[in-house]
Amino acid sequence: MGAAAAAGTGSLWGLWTDVASAEPPPETTRLRLLKFPSLCLAPQYVAEELLRAEGFTDIQYLEFPEEGTAAYTRIGSGEIDISQGFIAPSVVQIDRGIPLLLLAGVHVGCFELFGTERVRAVRDLKGKTVAVPALGSSPHAFLTAVLAFVGLDARQDVSFIERSPADAKQDLAEGKIDGYMGFPPDPQELRAKKIGHPVLQSALDRPWSQYFCCLVAGNRQFVQKYPVATRRAVRAILKADQICALEPERVARTLTERGFATNYDYTLQTMRDVPYGRWRDFDPEDTVRFYALRLHEAGMIRSSPQKIIAQGTDWRFLNELRRELKA
Repeated sequence: MGAAAAAGTGSLWGLWTDVASAEPPPETTRLRLLKFPSLCLAPQYVAEELLRAEGFTDIQYLEFPEEGTAAYTRIGSGEIDISQGFIAPSVVQIDRGIPLLLLAGVHVGCFELFGTERVRAVRDLKGKTVAVPALGSSPHAFLTAVLAFVGLDARQDVSFIERSPADAKQDLAEGKIDGYMGFPPDPQELRAKKIGHPVLQSALDRPWSQYFCCLVAGNRQFVQKYPVATRRAVRAILKADQICALEPERVARTLTERGFATNYDYTLQTMRDVPYGRWRDFDPEDTVRFYALRLHEAGMIRSSPQKIIAQGTDWRFLNELRRELKA
């Protein structure tokens, strides 16, 4: 049955028709992942059939109403088992003692900073107003790291106001705010509607283009209790990441048809904009160290990068999969 499921997945995607049959089955067949309104999490949505081929029969994508970092606390609480997560807020939660483990890097280049004509560079945000969904949210944490990198203090130099993404995009169009940090499909929509202009594109601009923005994170107890399930889940997500790179049209159609996205054109553009399929090219530990240092400089975390790495990462599954998938 496992071989048949794997063959079915291979027929669908034309890739990776084999499952490591020598491995024991996952210790649990239930897997709960996060559903979050950002298309850069596409690999874990595409991974559903690959997860079934890995032996998971009860695959749940759970969505929560909270803004900010509440989704990450759900991983720590055990309500979510494994999920892609943004690096900056993940580091903040590890610093706060939330029991989550970063397991593998997935892709770089998801966030973009848009500005009005008053903002041509990141340093121009000094004294300006930027909208974020909530203080402590992914956009706020990322922008705090970006500001620290150019010598600005997010607590003093920039005024943050809380707005929903829809309201923030409208405010940017009307010039009521000066900047907005967007995640797919927001940047694709803003460019299509010619609202503002990109000030920073993490897929293109160094140093951000050299570090992961999304990593696989797991609940610590789940990872320790179910190592085979963890390995299989990470493998499925990394394979799905490659699928996003190789078959963008098919992935965009699948995400739209299954309700993970609402606009096919923006979804397809996201698949083309985000550099999927490069999880082998960068070191996730370097990413954690880089962002932890920026957030420490900004006063957003107290722990050193070494402490964050020691208590919040586990790369053994990634190291095994690098060898297996001939990275």
